Amino acid sequence: MIEVTVSRLGLDSSTNSYVVVLQERDGTRLLPIWIGQPEAESIVMHMHNVKRSRPLTHDLVRSLIVGMGAQLRRVQITRVEKSTYYAELHVQRGTELVQIDARPSDSIAVALRLSAPIYAAESLLVEPGDDAEDSEEDSSSEEPDLGLSDTESRDDAELSAEQLKAYLENLRPEDFGKFNP
Repeated sequence: MIEVTVSRLGLDSSTNSYVVVLQERDGTRLLPIWIGQPEAESIVMHMHNVKRSRPLTHDLVRSLIVGMGAQLRRVQITRVEKSTYYAELHVQRGTELVQIDARPSDSIAVALRLSAPIYAAESLLVEPGDDAEDSEEDSSSEEPDLGLSDTESRDDAELSAEQLKAYLENLRPEDFGKFNP
């Protein structure tokens, strides 16, 4: 297993699907995973410190883990079968370690909230530009504008669906390369 971090979040305009791109820590290999809109919104809201008046599902999971006196030790993205990714939450309470089957998108959202490391099977990682038509167009590590001011990001502003869509639509599929699981 290789430790990865959330590198980018975007919209694949060819499939109109959201993509979270994980990058190996201290490396260049990537793992793009296509995810649903609620998970994309949850991840981007956390990345930009946008707070909601009521907890989202991933906030609830965080509260459950902490409230039970447990710790999320790690998330592992283990495999892909028929274009479906599989992940596990490794939750420890006392001396007991429990591995919980979960979707990678949910696992990533929970890991971010608990500052837990994310790992991916080495076989899932690809070099950037593999199968890409234009390898010179490498996306920057800068986060695109969400349409929120710095003050709004830190306050209790809510990220609207329109703001999320605008943010994700600015990213191009070429930014992620081609990936066929």
